[in-house]
Amino acid sequence: MHPYLEIPIRTIAAFVLMLITSRMLGKQTISNMTFHDFVSGITLGAISANLAFNVTISPWFPIVSLLVFFLISYFVSWLAIESRTGNRWVSGTPTVVIENGKILEDNMRQIRYTMDSLAQALREKDIFNMEEVEYACLEDHGKLSVKRKSEYEWVTRRDLRIHSEAVKSFPVELILNGRILEDNLVGNGLTAEWLEGELAQRGKTVIDVFYAVRGTQDNLYFDYYQDHINDPIDS
Repeated sequence: MHPYLEIPIRTIAAFVLMLITSRMLGKQTISNMTFHDFVSGITLGAISANLAFNVTISPWFPIVSLLVFFLISYFVSWLAIESRTGNRWVSGTPTVVIENGKILEDNMRQIRYTMDSLAQALREKDIFNMEEVEYACLEDHGKLSVKRKSEYEWVTRRDLRIHSEAVKSFPVELILNGRILEDNLVGNGLTAEWLEGELAQRGKTVIDVFYAVRGTQDNLYFDYYQDHINDPIDS
């Protein structure tokens, strides 16, 4: 087969196999990555790249390699779920870096975590003063979990005894790109006639709407194509 024809075919095959494999391995592969997920992603990419571009080897070699690696990765994921010890070995364990307001230098040194990294992670939590922190733990996927000291914790509605209405329903998208999402309407006991009536009250039709959603308190939000904003980017 001519290389200019073979490479696109192999690339498409590699993409499809990567997509199928990633979906079968689960969402964790593309969310907060652990050591196992990181290694899995790199290895899958390397095997797929060989399948797509390395025309000097048979396409069956990387396909078989991808299948074997999938079985290994699937077994390791199963082991992490079924065994707590296995999960700790595969994913690692959280490391406490601040306890009772004290920085644990030895723990940070063991995981090669610098003060600059700690300060940055705290700033991402809107904490700019180290004295606000009671407890901080570096999770196995690399994110920092923080507990503030009681005097620095944010006040909630409950603390102020402010009544808050309960959530009535999950947000429901009604219109997207000028088209009614019929399945969403039917699944929530709504009708197109009701929606068109709501739009008519606002002097609009479905084709005028870019996006519409019913919120948690049954409130309606409409975004129209014509926003009437004096900005050269939006009309």
